Amino acid sequence: MPEPLALGAAIGWVGTQLADLEGEAAGEVQSVYIDSTSHEPTWLVVRLAGGRRGRGARIVAVPVDMCAGAPGVGVWAAVDSDRLRGAPVVDATRPLLREHELVICEHYGITDDVGRAAIVGDLAEGAVTAIPPRS
Repeated sequence: MPEPLALGAAIGWVGTQLADLEGEAAGEVQSVYIDSTSHEPTWLVVRLAGGRRGRGARIVAVPVDMCAGAPGVGVWAAVDSDRLRGAPVVDATRPLLREHELVICEHYGITDDVGRAAIVGDLAEGAVTAIPPRS
């Protein structure tokens, strides 16, 4: 099993481009979410290409486990562009609750018996599961 991505590495991706499965520019990494208990990075927060910085920008979470550093790009996601565009919207200034995170997991095909969905699914309804890192 691969080592989890270090928080410093994930934060280092902030401000870089995110490429989709085909290597096409999909958006820009804006922030990260970390697990509310372990403080390991769980999601990259991405402003999708085509959205404006202010009103109308679509901000989504992308599983850190589906991403890798990519020379010349920034970050590559093992996710196709349609799945990225259809991802549930997040507000990176607010924590994720169990229910919202499970919806995001389901969108990416992360089932309730593996990975992040298994961890989050065992928590109480309404539990805060992921938070923005402290500055």
